[in-house]
Amino acid sequence: MADKEELIRFGVAFPAPLIEQFNHYIEEQGYTNRSEAIRDMARKAMLDPAKLPSDAHVAGTIVMVYDHHIRDLPLLLTELQHQFHHDIISTMHVHLNHNQCLEVIVVRGRLSGLRTLHHQIQVQKGVHYAELSVTYAEEQGLEIHDHK
Repeated sequence: MADKEELIRFGVAFPAPLIEQFNHYIEEQGYTNRSEAIRDMARKAMLDPAKLPSDAHVAGTIVMVYDHHIRDLPLLLTELQHQFHHDIISTMHVHLNHNQCLEVIVVRGRLSGLRTLHHQIQVQKGVHYAELSVTYAEEQGLEIHDHK
């Protein structure tokens, strides 16, 4: 059994309407106490891709929705993924309706490279939505592949 981390207590003051909303939120989410909810919110804030250094090693997803009828877009997106194949662990493709597809790309690597891939997807004509979400950050241990 792993040793438990030391917990440090501190006080937090909330305006009454906000604490009522927060209590409702933690009940809906199934938390048993405020502390665990606040810890999860802090963990999420620490993994904001905009706040992490470019050389951080991370794992996460790129989620996109695009119109597969746009000329050559599916081929272009596939080619981009091949260019970044060392950073891509898996992909899932879902047909949302006759025109739109949703794709989830599971990624792991240097944040700067993943940001580049995300940006190259996001700016394509016919891509309606693209978001990079980081779910894990690691200081060492991941093989790095630079893309030029």
